[in-house]
Amino acid sequence: MEIITGGVTAATGFEAASTAAGIKYQDRTDMALVYSQAPCVAAGTFTTNVVKAAPVKWDRQVIESGVPVQAVIVNSGIANACTGEEGFGYCKETAEAAAEALNIRAEGVTIGSTGVIGMQLPIEKVKAGIRVLAEKKNSSLDNGTDAARAIMTTDTCEKELAAIIKVGEKTVTIGGMAKGSGMIHPNMCTMLAFITTDAVIGKDTLQKALSEDVRDTYNMISVDGDTSTNDTVLLLANGMAENEEIQYGTPEYEEFVKALHVVNEYLAKKIAGDGEGATALFEVKAVGCESVEQAKTLAKAIVCSNLTKTAIAGHDANWGRILCAMGYSGAQFDPEKVDLFFESEAGKIKIIENGTAVAYSEEEATRILSQKEVTAIADVKMGEFTATAWGCDLTHGYIDINADYRS
Repeated sequence: MEIITGGVTAATGFEAASTAAGIKYQDRTDMALVYSQAPCVAAGTFTTNVVKAAPVKWDRQVIESGVPVQAVIVNSGIANACTGEEGFGYCKETAEAAAEALNIRAEGVTIGSTGVIGMQLPIEKVKAGIRVLAEKKNSSLDNGTDAARAIMTTDTCEKELAAIIKVGEKTVTIGGMAKGSGMIHPNMCTMLAFITTDAVIGKDTLQKALSEDVRDTYNMISVDGDTSTNDTVLLLANGMAENEEIQYGTPEYEEFVKALHVVNEYLAKKIAGDGEGATALFEVKAVGCESVEQAKTLAKAIVCSNLTKTAIAGHDANWGRILCAMGYSGAQFDPEKVDLFFESEAGKIKIIENGTAVAYSEEEATRILSQKEVTAIADVKMGEFTATAWGCDLTHGYIDINADYRS
């Protein structure tokens, strides 16, 4: 496997475009298109929130129908959530407008929306934007990057990555883009991720690969504990690499899954580290656990703790908050056996051993916690299983952004 430059246009046959449709923002692009020259088998995972946005309902319908997918239309600024029949009708109108502009089937158009909840889309602006997108689309890496920028809301940077593997004598590429900064919590979030591949792979196999990997990537991140109405991950495979079909459980499948994981984990970490107002990516590793479930529960509890997140923001080695979060997580462990470390590019330091503080330098701890990426490692000494979760520090900036988000 090799990491390469690019995103959604890195794989053979995929094109992208972006435009400024004026949906909510007046000073930036706010619509993106991902298009495949050939119809794709498609897989998807969606928010667990009972309140689901119209595009989530639309996309689930498309994925479950098994209809080949050939385009994704994404807008930022307005989420098209809690908009009733009118909002769902706008999804249908969006798909029909894309079908006409791209000369494809409306049933094979998927949709992503992100932004303010409760507002109706200005559908005529959306339709006009689609016509522009259809004219501008191409397979350049720059167009892929521009599409990644167009789907941002409070994000501070675009998020994209691509990787290649060999399947027999053929080169298979997986590329993706994502957005997400706030309303981010495990079990999916206000995050959109669109992954493209030119692999020949069956729909059921593709869905298994995505569903299994989401558990260890997007579902292991948290910014603020709020699970959104709009989170969607779509994986499209157009088969244009012309490899032998990848079968579930084979070595070729394992290589495909590894590459998919690298792309998904990178995008998930970029989302976590770009949390609203954040100054640092906060990584938590629960190690020495008796099961994966225990490890995930502990890692999530720590990364979601607001008190811990504020301590990271203050570069304060307040280990009691971490042990406290582990204690209320629901996972069973012996607190008198826990070791805790902090680690970053500035070094690694043990903070507690067997549940009590060790002699350590506060100055050294502060230096380690002052980096852009900080890791907490909790060892419960019960087994061989581990899990990793990602979040960010919690700063005044989060309040500044969200107190007036609608305005």
